[in-house]
Amino acid sequence: MSLRGKKILLGVCGGIAAYKCVYLVRSLMQAGADVRVIMTPAATDFVGKLSFASLTRKPVYSTFYNKEDGTWNNHVELGLWGDIYLIAPATANTIASMAHGESDTLVLATYLSASCPVIIAPAMDLDMWQHPATQENIQLLAERGVHIIPPESGSLASGLEGTGRLAEPDQIQTFVESYFAERKGPLQGKKVLITAGPTYEAIDPVRFIGNHASGKMGFALAEACINAGAEVIIVHGPVSNEVAMTSAERVAVTSAEEMYTACSERFDACDIFIAAAAVADFTPVQVSAEKIKKEGATAHISLELKRTKDILAEMSKRRHPGQCIVGFALETENALENARKKLESKDLDLLVLNSLRDPGAGFGYDTNKITILDRQGDLATFDTKHKSEVARDIIHRISLFIHA
Repeated sequence: MSLRGKKILLGVCGGIAAYKCVYLVRSLMQAGADVRVIMTPAATDFVGKLSFASLTRKPVYSTFYNKEDGTWNNHVELGLWGDIYLIAPATANTIASMAHGESDTLVLATYLSASCPVIIAPAMDLDMWQHPATQENIQLLAERGVHIIPPESGSLASGLEGTGRLAEPDQIQTFVESYFAERKGPLQGKKVLITAGPTYEAIDPVRFIGNHASGKMGFALAEACINAGAEVIIVHGPVSNEVAMTSAERVAVTSAEEMYTACSERFDACDIFIAAAAVADFTPVQVSAEKIKKEGATAHISLELKRTKDILAEMSKRRHPGQCIVGFALETENALENARKKLESKDLDLLVLNSLRDPGAGFGYDTNKITILDRQGDLATFDTKHKSEVARDIIHRISLFIHA
């Protein structure tokens, strides 16, 4: 299989098997992949950076900054660049550090920043591989979605015989090729438009009306759609840099009006529209050009508000045959009743309901608890999960709808 156009970020760790990665890089590039290499400082004791730089014709990074000129090697950009992040050989030390969130090497910091899928190929001595701590760390990483290329059995550097050898370069490449082949997921070829985060409605140059939405759910949905094979655009309000790490195309806006305009310009080209943003329902009629001063003001001031455009309703009116429209409802009372009304009044295909009454659900949390309603009145209720898992549940329901 050709890997033409695939961007592979390779993290090389310190171990005798590091030399195999020279052959792996050459093979990946011969298959058409674009490869960049990061090394742990220990890895440079086994293989020189020049070997990888010569093959890839790109700089090879092993430290957070260049000591000669102070240039910072941006692990966030590296983590966003790759279609996959392959770590080989993954030593027991690196695996343990990944499992526990340590970031004392550029390889590890990039792992913590990576928005792409991560694949590791472990390599270590037999006793280290079999140790319960290593096996628990491997299991933990697998549960977090890291793909594992099992080590092989054979002669080890210590002289022992057993499991712990790094998989051969051709086997690692076959695994990578299979991963990309299987990535033709249920949304392959679909264009998805997602809204995320809050909107801020200006009162004056300093103050605004807003809400506590973090954007975490919308960005988790973007990554789930990408992993399902879709092309994704996410239109988002003000969110933190930590939340906004994604390989999707991003359109940053501030107000409800700006979000409406951005969605309106892109809606006709999308196959699926997911309105996950917490858009302000009201905005000030007048915005003060100067900061409103409290000096000389009465004890109370009045703020006249007007309705903002209902982005979800307006896009639903413009839908063309075959488009799937998904809304969100955050309720505090009569949750199911209000959700059904919204599903019907806005002519939605699916509605994702969550309640502020549920522990771990709603704004700001890394977790959510949802119920999905469809046009036929069917309900699918899920337990509290991490938002990345919630996103996969939602995408599964969308894929069932569009393929029905």
